[in-house]
Amino acid sequence: MLQLLKDALGGKEQDYTKVNLKTGIVLLAIPMILEMLMESLFAVVDIFFVGRLGEHAVATVGLTEAVIVLVYAIGMGISMAATALISRRVGEKEYKEAGNAAFQLLAFGGVVSVILGLLGFYFAEDLLRMMGAENEVLAIGVEYSRIIFAGNTAIMLLFLLNGAFRGAGQPHLAMRALWISNGLNIVLDPLFIFGLGSFEGFGLTGAAIATTAGRSVGVIYQLYHLFNGKHKLVILKENLTINFLVIKRIVSISVGGMGQFLIDSVGWIALTRMAAEFGSVAVAGFTIAFRILLFTLMPAWGLSGAAATLVGQNLGAQKYRRAEISVWLTARYNVIFLALVTVLYLLAGDVLAGVFTDTDAVRELAADGLKVIVLGYVFFAVGMVMTNAFNGAGDTKTPALINIGVFWVIEIPLAYFLAFVVGWEMMGIYISIAFCHSLHAVVAFYIFRKGKWKSVKI
Repeated sequence: MLQLLKDALGGKEQDYTKVNLKTGIVLLAIPMILEMLMESLFAVVDIFFVGRLGEHAVATVGLTEAVIVLVYAIGMGISMAATALISRRVGEKEYKEAGNAAFQLLAFGGVVSVILGLLGFYFAEDLLRMMGAENEVLAIGVEYSRIIFAGNTAIMLLFLLNGAFRGAGQPHLAMRALWISNGLNIVLDPLFIFGLGSFEGFGLTGAAIATTAGRSVGVIYQLYHLFNGKHKLVILKENLTINFLVIKRIVSISVGGMGQFLIDSVGWIALTRMAAEFGSVAVAGFTIAFRILLFTLMPAWGLSGAAATLVGQNLGAQKYRRAEISVWLTARYNVIFLALVTVLYLLAGDVLAGVFTDTDAVRELAADGLKVIVLGYVFFAVGMVMTNAFNGAGDTKTPALINIGVFWVIEIPLAYFLAFVVGWEMMGIYISIAFCHSLHAVVAFYIFRKGKWKSVKI
């Protein structure tokens, strides 16, 4: 096991169409899990430092992120396209075509991000006003938002190039890029916000500078490894031409990926808005429960990401049975992990919630959320893997359609009915989440078993 850990972190390249599947899952999953853990840590640390500047600074960050979620959605969509296209070409042993796809992804994502950055920079104040920002927020937040919007190219490229690395079976590079970018951000945040010695810092604007600088360095690291010729995935001189046919494929795959992220985000926004009807205590309890759940769901998402690479590469090698077995094995490991987490939350939900709040009412609501939502964790484990399997095959539209049917058509109305009509309030929202995410897994499992994903051409 120690040798596997060393190989996973050291980046020893493997042929994932031939390596033992259990070994392959471990080699892919370890760096993906660590990548997701760093993303979770960054979110917590960043808001910790900004929180010391007061509620208006926190509000600025929250409102800006609510708008820039569009960039995240586009970035995630292109990232899914990157994983699907690159993994398929690598599985076919068409490494030159993989490099060509990587350049098209880089060019397409770069152009889109520059356009969004210019629009966001110019309309930053208007966007904050549209989101309901108070005058105090506008006074300190416009410059912060402009820097974040202008620097969104780093966000976009970080997402999509990491997707390319994962598709090529090089998740260690994706992990290192994120650790470098977010690690640097964590170090620069207090320095640029509060200063050091005679350097007074930039306040809230410093947080935006730190974030943009950290992510930009991460992108430089990614580009170095894409062009240095030391890996299977490399961009050669002959790849440096625009191929509109490949870009068309990227757009086609990306649309479904963007839809998945946006549909899920809108669903959570609606549930949060419902929680707000029961007061600040309810929102606080809901938020704490969600943050704790997310901290364990992110590693599970990293583990399930191994399925995307294995499916893509093995479909490229025309090893359809091997691709399917890799999904079942990954699902088994994810179920075991989240089953253990379920037991932990059921036994220690109150204690965990108490770490984040001293208010009894908030703690109780957060603990209730943990204990109810976690009842669907075993199903969540399967649903994550199935979604990643579809995405790895290049079928991003199926998960998007499932999301619409389950989260918009069922979850939101069910949560409203249970919370307000039946009168279960927050418990109704929690039950709706547990039930619908479990239903999502069942539907995804059923469609996956039909096997149409094996015939997707990209």
